[in-house]
Amino acid sequence: MLALTMGDPAGIGPEITVGAWRALHRQGPAFVVIGDPDILTRAGGQVRVVPDVAAARAAFADAIPVLPLSLAAPVTPGHPDSANAGAITGSIARAVCMALSGEVAGVVTNPISKVVLRRAGFPHPGHTEYLGELCDAPGREVMMLACPYLRVVPVTVHVALRRAIAELDTSGIIRATRTTHAALRRDFGIDAPRIAVAGLNPHAGEGGTMGTEERDIIIPAIEALRAEGMDITGPWPPDTMFTPTARARYDVAMCMYHDQGLIPLKTLDMAQGVNVTLGLPVIRTSPDHGTAFDIAGHGTADPSSLVAAMRMAAEMAVHRNRS
Repeated sequence: MLALTMGDPAGIGPEITVGAWRALHRQGPAFVVIGDPDILTRAGGQVRVVPDVAAARAAFADAIPVLPLSLAAPVTPGHPDSANAGAITGSIARAVCMALSGEVAGVVTNPISKVVLRRAGFPHPGHTEYLGELCDAPGREVMMLACPYLRVVPVTVHVALRRAIAELDTSGIIRATRTTHAALRRDFGIDAPRIAVAGLNPHAGEGGTMGTEERDIIIPAIEALRAEGMDITGPWPPDTMFTPTARARYDVAMCMYHDQGLIPLKTLDMAQGVNVTLGLPVIRTSPDHGTAFDIAGHGTADPSSLVAAMRMAAEMAVHRNRS
C-alpha cells in the first residue's frame, strides 16, 4: 500500500489521481489518498472515506480510498488559494509519518506550487527539502529524475543558475554521488552502478580554455569517488552525453545544475518521467510535472507520470525489502 498526497487541490492533482486509480485499481499497486474526498468526487472519481490503511486496502478495487483532510477554503480548479497551504503540507507530513511507522510502503506526492506555499510562509524550496526535514535528514536528500531511457541527478537543485554555479563544490558532488550510488543498489537492484558525471562548461571545459570548474571541482570529486571503488567516468561533455549511444554506457548521469539533467529527461519521455527522492528512510516518488493550473478542471490532464511514479515506488519497496 502506498500513501498518495493531495498536492495543490486547485491543480491537476485530483484529475490525475482519478486517472491513476482507473489505471491501477485492478492490478495495483494500491494506494490511499490523504486529502479532501469531495475534490476527488468532483473530478469524477468514485470515492470511499476510510478510517485506516486496512480499510483502504479492502476498498481499493472498488473505489478511491481517502483518509479525509479538511481544506480551509473552497477550491476552484485553476485558482489556487494559499489558505489551503496548511492542508497541502499536512497531507505530506501525514504520508511521511505513515511511511516512517511502516503503515505504508512508500509515499507518492501530487504536484504542489512553491509560489502558493511560499505566500503562506512555507520556508522550503520544494518537496525534496521538506521531505528531508520531515525525515530528520536535512541536507541528505537527493533528487533524481528517472524515465525508461535515462536517470539524472542534479547536484544543485532549486536555486538560480548563477547561485548554482557559485555553490558547486567538490564535497557536494561527492555527497550527492554517494547517496545516488547507495540508492541504486538498495532501491533499484543495480549491484554495480555505472555513474557518468557531467561537466559544467561547454565541451567539459576543453582543457581549461572554456572554464576551470572541471579541473578544480569536478575531477577531484571523480577521483575521490573512484578511489572508493565506484565505477565512475567523466567529466562528460554535456552536449553529447545524452545521445542513445552515450546513455547505454551508464546507469545515472550526475548533472551540475537543474536544467542540465531535466531538459534531456523530459524531452526523452516526460509522460513516464518520475521524480524520486534518494537518501531518505522512506520511499518517495512523484510525477515529473507541476500543478498545471492552466488546464486544471478541463479533464485533459494525463495521469501517465503519476501512474509511473506509483509503479516505481512499489518496485523500489520490493528491492528495499530484499536488501
